[in-house]
Amino acid sequence: MLVTRAKTELVKPENALPGREEYEFTVPATHFVTGRPIRAPFPAGLATVHLGLGCFWGGEKALWNTGGVWTTAVGYAGGYTPHPTYDEVCSGLTGHTEVVLAVYDPEIIPLPQLLKVFFEAHDPSQGMRQGNDIGTQYRSAIYLVDAAEREIAQTVKDAYSARLIAAGLTKATTEIAAAAGPFYYAEGYHQQYLAKNLDGYCGSGGTGVTCPVPATG
Repeated sequence: MLVTRAKTELVKPENALPGREEYEFTVPATHFVTGRPIRAPFPAGLATVHLGLGCFWGGEKALWNTGGVWTTAVGYAGGYTPHPTYDEVCSGLTGHTEVVLAVYDPEIIPLPQLLKVFFEAHDPSQGMRQGNDIGTQYRSAIYLVDAAEREIAQTVKDAYSARLIAAGLTKATTEIAAAAGPFYYAEGYHQQYLAKNLDGYCGSGGTGVTCPVPATG
């Protein structure tokens, strides 16, 4: 398979598509599976994280099926182009990752446990791809506003990298950051796609290596 460098190299901010100043896709008010809202405000006590684990269709399904996850939605984060479309993100010229917004109850599933689900649901060692899905938009990523939470994510990543290396694989390439730009909801038809399209394809898959949940203080 031929892979162009443009597909696997992050665009520089000055070369990103200009996007648009004011535009937002019409997305359903409620989750197709749970019936809960997919836009803020969310109930008090819940936390949010944006997770990139390859194709966001499969990633969202894995997360909405996780106990303690209150609601999910898919969109774009970590890039530069304002209000990007799916086609623009797939061009590699916006800098965005396909991500899942996971709204969760940390009393039921603390962040380290949620990240265990995240790491085991895809292969974070593949760089700018997941399986046959190739491009910067498929990179493994964790976007958290809170610096202390990013430290927790780094601890879990390091612990999982050690497990991956011990299993003969390479370390996790997961990007951990406060996103370069805001989260943009993806087009409505992408939301809970695999619940609406039972034969839908998603190239994400785990390594089969168990992710430990290290003590985070």
